Amino acid sequence: MSKILAAVAWPYANGPRHIGHVSGFGVPSDVFARYQRMIGNDVLMVSGSDEHGTAIQVQADREGLTPQQTADKYHSIICEELQQLGLTYDLFTRTTTNNHCEVVQELFRALHANGYVVPHKGMGAISPSTGRTLPDRYIEGTCPLCKSEDARGDQCNSCGKQLDPIDLINPRSSLDGEVPEFVETEHFFLDLPALAQTLRTWLDTRQDWRPNVLNFSLELLKDLKPRGITRDLDWGIRVPIDGWRDNPMKSIYVWFDAVIGYLSASIEWALRQGDPQAWREWWQNPEAQSYYFLGKDNITFHSVIWPGILLGANGQGDRGGEPSTFGELNLPTEVVSSEFLMMGGGKFSTSYNRVIYVRDFLKEFGPDALRYYIAVAGPENTDTVFTWEEFVRRINTELANEWGNLVNRSISMAHKNNGVIPTPGELTEIDTRVLDTARQGFEVVGDLLSKAKFKAAITEAMRVASAANRYLSETEPWKLKDNPTRRDTVLHTTLQVVSDVNTMLTPFLPHACQKVYEALGGTGVWAAQPEIRHVSEDGQDPYPILTGDYDSQLAFWKSIPVEVGRVLNKPEPLFPKLDESLGETGPSWAPISVDG
Repeated sequence: MSKILAAVAWPYANGPRHIGHVSGFGVPSDVFARYQRMIGNDVLMVSGSDEHGTAIQVQADREGLTPQQTADKYHSIICEELQQLGLTYDLFTRTTTNNHCEVVQELFRALHANGYVVPHKGMGAISPSTGRTLPDRYIEGTCPLCKSEDARGDQCNSCGKQLDPIDLINPRSSLDGEVPEFVETEHFFLDLPALAQTLRTWLDTRQDWRPNVLNFSLELLKDLKPRGITRDLDWGIRVPIDGWRDNPMKSIYVWFDAVIGYLSASIEWALRQGDPQAWREWWQNPEAQSYYFLGKDNITFHSVIWPGILLGANGQGDRGGEPSTFGELNLPTEVVSSEFLMMGGGKFSTSYNRVIYVRDFLKEFGPDALRYYIAVAGPENTDTVFTWEEFVRRINTELANEWGNLVNRSISMAHKNNGVIPTPGELTEIDTRVLDTARQGFEVVGDLLSKAKFKAAITEAMRVASAANRYLSETEPWKLKDNPTRRDTVLHTTLQVVSDVNTMLTPFLPHACQKVYEALGGTGVWAAQPEIRHVSEDGQDPYPILTGDYDSQLAFWKSIPVEVGRVLNKPEPLFPKLDESLGETGPSWAPISVDG
């Protein structure tokens, strides 16, 4: 049994999530975690709401709330959305906990003591109208290198180069379009050049990463510069250095803060399990594996900056040093980055009204329709455009007609003729062929899932479902009334393949697969679901977290013989067909615009 850390990108607590968000960090991580649990590995899946920084302050100002009230509001909403989507976090927490603050400050101190965090004076951007500091990511302009017009103050999304806001041509605030003023300020910087050689040596060992992630990361190493990790902002974690810790307008930069959340959430999980040292099995065990799930705009922070932080805190950069009080920590095994899910010719964006909110989607179509679409047609390796037409086609043709129809007609026929799983007679070549196809699917689909190739994996699982449909059409059990032994053999064979495909689809469609398991006469929890619990810290007000009991679920990655004589339950339609007109108009809450 291997220890598998599934580290999932932290969503900002400044609003509800849209489907572009969960296509990157949400569904892929859960599919992977569910599969790893099914093959018997010990999974720790952690994340939480990212609650510090200017994004929260800006939203608080818009709503007339304090930053803490804003974080509380949207953390609760995000927990509900992710729970309904069925994301099996062992702990989904938040960055405003005391535990997180202490872990961040300890790594900051270790980096500072080892010489990888250094003070530096530079020019910082402020808003002329408010006097507030504008973080790098809230400044847009033209890249001085590739001349792309949508560069940000921290990096160019086109060429990937690290930038400073003052480098941009025609800089402007993304909040209100103002031209920022630049004033001298002092901050601490992560000295990435002092970690570059060690990062290069480590990245050279990551040859099995997705090519887009590895190539992008290696390109970044060619032009590494020190990166600011503090900001002039009062909403954030204090800087734990003499002369700084009592300054309310100096905070640790939100991205330095957030990536450390993978470690702090693991530590919090262990504390809540009553075994404070349990996290070390995933962070210090040399056999443990860690997979980070995110969208491509966050590759920089997970393939270079976070490994750089870990190396520096371990004392493993050019300047050496001693490990932090947490000891030597593991670097990522793989960074599983998705591309962008697009809509209407651009990224999903609340500011440009290109958005489909998760909560609206789930209310009308349920979680598994979204999970399926993201897995089979999502942005795994390339940017993908979401269209309602493609969504309707996929659900009707594949989920309703192919899989749902197979389940319904096979179980319904057996239920009508036998009431139970029938006893098979002697198998013929056509029977053994479809059974072999299903059994072989476990190895093929499993291998693809282990390599985070979700689109190929679900396509292969659906191929087995198609084989079962062809088998039914060729054997025609509905015409075998006068040959009940042969009819029962065909139905038993079909139900076995349905059970096998249901197992293979469980990481993708856990809610529907629970229903199929029950229709086949199964009892108990086949595919466990996360739950919201309210917890407190140091006597403070309770807050929601996501967690769950996943060890007791019955789903395992193997072909389980269907039990002759088990009473069947009449199935209900898994995926009702959608009105074709939806593909032309979209739903009322996300209509298709006239210009497409």
